[in-house]
Amino acid sequence: MGLRYAIIGCGRISTNHIAAAIRNGFEIVALCDIAPNSMEKLLVKHGLPDTTHCYTNYQMMLKEEEIDLIAICTESGSHGEIAINCLHAGVNLIIEKPIALSLEEADAIISLAADKGLKVSACHQNRFNKSVRKIKEAVDSGRFGRLLHGTAHVRWNREENYYNQSEWRGTWAHDGGALMNQCIHNIDLLRWLMGNEISEVIGMTDNLKHDYIEAEDLGLAIVKFSNGGYGLIEGTVNVYQKNLEETLYIFGEKGTAKAGGKSVNLIEEWNFEDNQDNPDEVKQLNSEHPSDVYGFGHEALYADVKKAIYTDTQPYVTAEDGRRALELVLAIYTSAAEGRSVRLPLYQSKTTDFERVISI
Repeated sequence: MGLRYAIIGCGRISTNHIAAAIRNGFEIVALCDIAPNSMEKLLVKHGLPDTTHCYTNYQMMLKEEEIDLIAICTESGSHGEIAINCLHAGVNLIIEKPIALSLEEADAIISLAADKGLKVSACHQNRFNKSVRKIKEAVDSGRFGRLLHGTAHVRWNREENYYNQSEWRGTWAHDGGALMNQCIHNIDLLRWLMGNEISEVIGMTDNLKHDYIEAEDLGLAIVKFSNGGYGLIEGTVNVYQKNLEETLYIFGEKGTAKAGGKSVNLIEEWNFEDNQDNPDEVKQLNSEHPSDVYGFGHEALYADVKKAIYTDTQPYVTAEDGRRALELVLAIYTSAAEGRSVRLPLYQSKTTDFERVISI
């Protein structure tokens, strides 16, 4: 049999995880959710066997089942605690974004996984997009030359019906706002592709039209990377009527690239001084057309984690990568709350620090 797999949290993203697990030949031994009907829907939708057990308490699941890999897909505020308990039980993890809502919990996950020799992958599946992989290849091979600046834009729509689906949405304790929830995938890509190391962040946030949530519906930031490049971040859920775009630009002294589409899944600009390839062919061969913003990356991420477990290597997207994305969002929140630029690295910060600080 394949890896013994379970999922904690059977909400809207869970079906992507189950499908990825099935395609990678995992043995799905258990589902866990506080709502039994959510598990029932997954059982039926994916035709899971009678041997797949359902739990409303994940601690009980950990005691009763032998599990190799768990996906944590609960509300963001519970990721850290659940992850730490699963690691204590000796289980490898895929953790939905964000890896946690506090740097202290993220650091605890990283440390515990290392101590126990377990694999933890932050679920930033867009790194596996054909478009993103092509841009990463160009960065790594030096085709851009010196990286000048990059931009990450998430211009989406979320109305009251979205937030009413679950009480935790838009709260500081369990979610955060547009930057932490909707934009963190693109924020991860920008930081990763621009060299990871950041020296300074300036941010502003506001809540312009969602007065029924605690956190921001608009976030803007300027990032100074340690390599001398800059980044611009724009994240909003205020776009009228429906999602508009998620785009990522990388500008270098010798090249320009743009990924766009529903989930940065299309190469829309490709121009390099070296003329190594045909831009039209690159766009055609490295673009995908998913039906939703989640894209196609989950299956590849699961395959990579499977390989990491069997070969005792690190996943392509590590827990440290998840921490970096979290740190950048928390730095923007800190800058917005305190009205100053923020130097990185950060060692202590969490979303609940901003419950009474950021005036929105």
